[in-house]
Amino acid sequence: MTAQLVEKGVAVQLTAVSKAYGDLLALDHVSLSVEPGEFVCLLGASGCGKSTLLSLVAGLDQVTGGAISTGDHGVAMMFQEPALFPWLTVSGNVEMAMRALPKRERRQKAAEFLDVVHLGDFGKHRPHELSGGMRQRVSLARALAQCAAQGSGVLLMDEPFGALDAMTRDLLHDELERIWRERALSVLFVTHNVREAVRLGDRVVLLSSRPGRVVEEFPVRLARPRRTDSAEVATLAGTITDSLKQEVARHGR
Repeated sequence: MTAQLVEKGVAVQLTAVSKAYGDLLALDHVSLSVEPGEFVCLLGASGCGKSTLLSLVAGLDQVTGGAISTGDHGVAMMFQEPALFPWLTVSGNVEMAMRALPKRERRQKAAEFLDVVHLGDFGKHRPHELSGGMRQRVSLARALAQCAAQGSGVLLMDEPFGALDAMTRDLLHDELERIWRERALSVLFVTHNVREAVRLGDRVVLLSSRPGRVVEEFPVRLARPRRTDSAEVATLAGTITDSLKQEVARHGR
């Protein structure tokens, strides 16, 4: 079941969460919490259940066992692909997250969120006219609009920058960190990129290979802002990578 009351001082809480698809156990008794304003990154080998976990928190799927608490409001989710509607303008895509609002208010707020991601001049463009990085900015603006519409400060991100080139990814890291700080969001971020996790996270949580279990947590106590190529990030990323390799080797994957 999914609980509707989160413990005081916790933005997201998973308690002994399991998820099975028939005979396949994807997640096994995962317990994890995200504090208000905390940026938590999930790491693990392919197929360990990271994306499944986000889908459960988002309410897109139901748990087999355990409970998930996210408070009285919903959460916003940003996927790996922008998934923009090609027949709508950039502004129209952001407005889709605020359909319950009057039309004039939707347009005004969409313009505000596009300004937040530095796309204020592109509201009338179509998605095919934008670069990959700009489309991801639109997707982020839409997720922020969803947060606002639902009164939620929880943002779930499923490898949102995995398909981008390194330079664009670095620029979006800066933008995301700025927005996260300014809006005091609680972020649960899935990635395969260890350095990305250290660059962004307050804490990195390592999941085992299937079935996914929390096997280790790494607090990131490095000063912000961080650089992906800095020696400090590289050192901690190396430690986490060693643990990830051991976990993969343990399961023969």
